[in-house]
Amino acid sequence: MSSPDAGSAGVRRLPGWMLLAGVATAALLLGSIQRAVGALLIALVLGLLLRNLGLFRPAVRLGVQRATKPLLRLGIVVLGLQLAVPEILALGVPVLVLIGATVLIGFVFTHWFARRIGMSPAASLLYAAGFSICGASAVAGAQSVVDAEDDEVASAVAMVTLYGTAALLALPLVSGMVGLTQEQSGVWIGLTVHEVAQVVAAGGLVGTAALATAAVVKLGRVVLLAPVLTFSALFWRRAARDLSADDRAAGEGWTARDADAGSPPKVPLVPLFVLGFLAMVAVRSVAPLPEELLDAASLAATWLLAGAMFGLGVGIDLKSLARTGGRGAVVGGASTAVMGAGTLAAVLLVV
Repeated sequence: MSSPDAGSAGVRRLPGWMLLAGVATAALLLGSIQRAVGALLIALVLGLLLRNLGLFRPAVRLGVQRATKPLLRLGIVVLGLQLAVPEILALGVPVLVLIGATVLIGFVFTHWFARRIGMSPAASLLYAAGFSICGASAVAGAQSVVDAEDDEVASAVAMVTLYGTAALLALPLVSGMVGLTQEQSGVWIGLTVHEVAQVVAAGGLVGTAALATAAVVKLGRVVLLAPVLTFSALFWRRAARDLSADDRAAGEGWTARDADAGSPPKVPLVPLFVLGFLAMVAVRSVAPLPEELLDAASLAATWLLAGAMFGLGVGIDLKSLARTGGRGAVVGGASTAVMGAGTLAAVLLVV
């Protein structure tokens, strides 16, 4: 039996839940009528504007804050229904090796470079996940593991969208100039472009065969989200042990809440939502699910993640974001260039 306090808490959160649901729905609709800007970025920007224009009222703050992290994790779980392992295995060993190598090299290089130019450990992991795997969805998943600052999340999402859009326009053009076949173009696009929607748009600019190949290759990268997040959790736990008390008090790599508490965040080795993601991948891989259900799951995952991005957006201070934007642009440009050139050379040699 629920207590009166629990009921009153639900009532206090209701306005925030309603606002979050409305914004997520609006972002989904706006994202569906064009392909350049996805629903996740739209929701993030709406939250950012609400906060920085002084329109984020206390009446809705509690509900939005409490719903953000559960929506984020549930969205990652539902995303697993978009991945069927047999379809990915059908690409063949050479392409599968390219997918693994691209994610590994892209993640390691982006994280290393971000740290070299002064980004925090948390921000570096956000950028590494976003640029090597699947854009804003991977940033959201990594944020749930490392508990980064909201402005670091915003910067990472903005950069993967910016450079993913640039790649969307550039790769089909370069494919024609280099003389790639449709299969080669599809593999290159799937290996390089950041967001799933951007991959679909770029592949469609080349041709039907390129689109089909690009989509499956991209899903091969997405399925590696689970092991990468598990590795990130392990890395974060180790970093937490290695930081000295002075480092934690100074806030280096930690959120303000962690610094105030005087202890590192406690992150499980394999987060529960990652296990849920893998379970959904297993279900999709072994069970013949109807297309209507898969389409509904895709919409649900986007809606959930858009809601979470709105929640993150209302925690962002534009002045703080501006201080980190320059570094983010450099990291994003370097990561996109290295992955784009490296995968093009590999495709020409292997595919």
